[in-house]
Amino acid sequence: MKPAIKLIGIGDNGKASLLPLYLDWIEQCEVLVGGERHLQFFTDFKGEKRLIKGPLSELIEQLKQEERKIVILASGDPLFYGIGNYATQKLGNVEIYPHVSSVQLAFARLGLAWQDAYVTSVHGRSIKGLAQRIDGRQVIALLTDAANSPSVIAQYLLQYGMNEYRAFVAENLGGSLEKTGWYSLQGMAEAEFSALNVIILQKQFDGPVWSLGIEDDHFLQRKPDKGLITKKEVRVLSIANMNLRPDSIVWDIGTCTGSMAIEAARIARLGQVYAIEKNEADLDNCKQNAVRFRTDITAIHGKAPLGLEQFPDPNSIFIGGTGGEMQELLHVCCSRLQADGVIVLNVVTIENLYEANKAFAEEGFKTQITLQQVSRSKPILDMNRFEGLNPVYIITAKKQEGNEDSLSKGAAASE
Repeated sequence: MKPAIKLIGIGDNGKASLLPLYLDWIEQCEVLVGGERHLQFFTDFKGEKRLIKGPLSELIEQLKQEERKIVILASGDPLFYGIGNYATQKLGNVEIYPHVSSVQLAFARLGLAWQDAYVTSVHGRSIKGLAQRIDGRQVIALLTDAANSPSVIAQYLLQYGMNEYRAFVAENLGGSLEKTGWYSLQGMAEAEFSALNVIILQKQFDGPVWSLGIEDDHFLQRKPDKGLITKKEVRVLSIANMNLRPDSIVWDIGTCTGSMAIEAARIARLGQVYAIEKNEADLDNCKQNAVRFRTDITAIHGKAPLGLEQFPDPNSIFIGGTGGEMQELLHVCCSRLQADGVIVLNVVTIENLYEANKAFAEEGFKTQITLQQVSRSKPILDMNRFEGLNPVYIITAKKQEGNEDSLSKGAAASE
């Protein structure tokens, strides 16, 4: 039987961070695997060294063929944004011996309890979507890398107006060059830091708070033709029908001011929101609104269905307008929608209602339709009256299972 692979966490102070037993295992192993910095701690190692560089999958395949004793070195806790989970899944017989994680050390240096902290990483990952992930959280621990350095992160947060946060940066934790300190976001944006660092963001005062159903007039809109926005009441009901999860991938087609994309992004904080708009002036408003409401969405110029091929397959789709391409657009959306996904379409005419319902039925989708008629109070002299908004049909469509025969005959699929 092949010996178990030992995966050992190591600190920035090298051998001094390891128990004597771990040092014995390293000395006795025949293959020592690690990053360049880790392997440099063991210049006197007699066996074979293998550098972790390039695709991990190639290294894992090599290790699968090994019959010799193997030790893998990893920074801190290998199961905390590290190689541990991947190695265990792919190699099977792996024993993990963690060191203190960099985040744990950073909070220790700060003397701050961290059981309620939100921890996330942009190490080897895109910074995209960070704004909505962290907005409003009291304490955030952030793992960085050379591309997403503290100065880059500070510039990003300043772009979204997150001035209520200050930053504690801990560099080279546990090593001879360890350095820690507090920074304003502006100060962090202008400073230079070691590539090995952890950031802790702490909220100093309350920032803006937006609950579901942001007021219409809080969004930048096209002037002088205001009103090209999914109204708050319609927006809330449409959002409720989209079955959004924290990690949903969302499309907003015909986004205009971006109100639906923004509301969706504030719910699907760990997911991704993609918007498309054919009018460049509206698209510019959408992008400005996204920054205003701290949502890092992807918004592009185009007339759907052209352009949708750039987006990953969605869990939820909102369609605010079809631009005369109803059948083709719905075919693309139905084809790309992930299993158990939802499409919500707003239309204002009975002709478009009929065409949409028919197109969904032909695609094998079941629809539920709500006619929303809303009136808002409006002052008149010293009294109030009600003024009606345009009625809107909200069509919610889901894939229908087990009814292919009736659907192929064009049977209506509405409830």
